[in-house]
Amino acid sequence: MLSTYKSQQAVEKGFRFLKSPDFLTSAFRLKKPERIEALLMVMTTCLMVYAALEHTISEKLKAQDEYFPDMKKKPTQTPTARRVFQCFAGIDLLTINEQQTLLLNIKDR
Repeated sequence: MLSTYKSQQAVEKGFRFLKSPDFLTSAFRLKKPERIEALLMVMTTCLMVYAALEHTISEKLKAQDEYFPDMKKKPTQTPTARRVFQCFAGIDLLTINEQQTLLLNIKDR
């Protein structure tokens, strides 16, 4: 029972993400119950995808004994998806004449 209670932390973290100003939930002005339910379904689906992504990243890192830098530049095998997205922000793919492809702004990590 204690392990079940402690596992709720991951769910709470997901809903904390929904409440953050970065997600812009306060910008939605819905009055019809059907629309509120639809938005809730979409947001819950997004949380499931987000959690699945974090789980997959963590499993792959552990399987390959690799680490990813967290916000404090310390290695971790359980990075947040947000941190991974931040690290990939600004990387562009340039295709020249449909023959040559280059990755731009990529760093060593």
